[in-house]
Parts: sequence; structure tokens; C-alpha cells
Amino acid sequence: MGFMYEGKEIETVTNGFLANTADWSEGLAEAMAKAEGIELTDKHWDVINYLRDEYFNNGGNQPNTRTIIKAMGEKWGEKVKQKDLYDLFPLDPSKQAARIGGLPESKRKGGY
Repeated sequence: MGFMYEGKEIETVTNGFLANTADWSEGLAEAMAKAEGIELTDKHWDVINYLRDEYFNNGGNQPNTRTIIKAMGEKWGEKVKQKDLYDLFPLDPSKQAARIGGLPESKRKGGY
């Protein structure tokens, strides 16, 4: 299974997550998001970059939606609701943003 990008097949696992995190690039993220009907904005990138930072610089941490809400509230300087994140990533902010961000699938239970 894979995702076609720039004439190459990028290997993915069953749920569409990259098999190798080193294959990720911002361009690939744009293409993956577009395939899911998402046009990435600055707020999308804030979530993706936060998740990537947590994973790569915090021992593989993969925050759930509640934690993302708190972090984005601090970053954006406003009260963020769960709906705000689902407006950005309708299939589940913690999982869909991580997939587009090139991170492995989370093994934690529950999304909130």
C-alpha cells in the first residue's frame, strides 16, 4: 500500500500512515491533505508542527485531542474548542493531523 507523490510511491501502512517517517516532507503533507479534501492553512500547520515536535523532541509523545486543544489555545491566544480542531481535521484531529504530519499511528486508546 502506498501514496503516490511526485511520481514515486511512498510506502504506507494499512491506515495510510507513513511506513517510514523519514519519507515525510511539507510537500507530501500538502498532497496527503489535498487527497483528504483539506487545504492546509497556518492553523493546520500549527497542529501538525506541534504534533511533530512532541513526537520527535518529547520521546515519541503523541498527544490526544484534549492536549492539542490546550496547546493550540496557548499558541493562538484564544479559547479553542474541540469543534475548532474537528473543523480543521474532521476525521479526528489527533490521528488525521498525525497521519498528514508523517507520524506513526498512535497506539493509545481513545481520541479525546
